[in-house]
Amino acid sequence: MLMAHPAVLPGLVDRYWALSVLDAAEGHSPVRREIEAVERALCVATGTTDVHAALMAARHHLPGTGALDDSVLARS
Repeated sequence: MLMAHPAVLPGLVDRYWALSVLDAAEGHSPVRREIEAVERALCVATGTTDVHAALMAARHHLPGTGALDDSVLARS
């Protein structure tokens, strides 16, 4: 599977969260299309089909996150 260059993922994740904050106040804000574009880019970059899975996959590929880091998994 192709993976995005590690330098690309932090920018996509940061952009997603910044746009999400802007969109939170309104249900149909003008940034909605841009959020959807970033979601698609995250999914393509991580080989996933869901933005939540893409964010988890991106986190595991970000610098400083070890391969055995399971901090994003729910604890029982």
